[in-house]
Amino acid sequence: MGSYAFLERLQKKRLLVKTRKRGMHKGSRKSSAFGTSLEFSDFRAYQPGDDVRQIDWNVYGRTQKHYIKRFLDEQELSVAIYLDVTSSMRALPDKWELARQLAASLSFVVLAGEDRLAFIPVAAKTAHPIRRKGAVHRKGVFREIAGLEDTEKSGHFYDQLGKVMLKNHQLSIIISDGLEPLDKVEATLRKMRSAKQEIWFIQLLGKEELNPAFNGDLKLVDSEMDTAVNVSIHPSLIGNYQTRLNEHNQKLEGVCRSFGCHYILISAETDLQTILFQDFPRHGLMN
Repeated sequence: MGSYAFLERLQKKRLLVKTRKRGMHKGSRKSSAFGTSLEFSDFRAYQPGDDVRQIDWNVYGRTQKHYIKRFLDEQELSVAIYLDVTSSMRALPDKWELARQLAASLSFVVLAGEDRLAFIPVAAKTAHPIRRKGAVHRKGVFREIAGLEDTEKSGHFYDQLGKVMLKNHQLSIIISDGLEPLDKVEATLRKMRSAKQEIWFIQLLGKEELNPAFNGDLKLVDSEMDTAVNVSIHPSLIGNYQTRLNEHNQKLEGVCRSFGCHYILISAETDLQTILFQDFPRHGLMN
């Protein structure tokens, strides 16, 4: 993925977000309620990724600080994308590949719309956050996220997410397998909602997690805790596992709905273009 034709098609897409703040800086989202593009509002501090041409040098001459004008009718969307980079997400190659491609594609869409992106690889040991604004960064950021690797053992996703969570964003997108305890999920979503953020929870599970095809005697290793247990796999055990997984996923969806979050369950077998160009528009998340 990442071909010219794919990115050209992706470039025309935009995220559909309900919570829009009044103009913070020039973007591609125009409001019809707050005057013309020449109607000055106030200043805000320059941030990395802003267009340096928007700096008011008169203000800089007085303060020795960089400030940018903002206008009443100009809006930008601030999006935080939290990608689960724990060992459990990376344990299955198909799940990890799709998670990276999906995070990279959503980041591309954000930047192509001249909006502000904060990409946070949660629990990563070697990968670092990416903060960018503007279409000029879209291809470079796409390649960087799509090629992201991390081979170190990690802690639990929600414990780490609580430490890096950002407040001043209209939209937070979580990409995770969602298999940690539901009380931790609930605490995380409550904190995000208290900051008046719209939340998308994308649960991504691998083929082996949704439909295990194992049988016989196996040693199962916890990829995060590095503990092991010997088990004998048989059809009734697999049936019990799938029942418990379905119950967990239903409860997870219920927790998300209770906080007004969009919840989507995705199998790693699903084609990326199907997710972006069919599933997301059907859920009202992208046009």
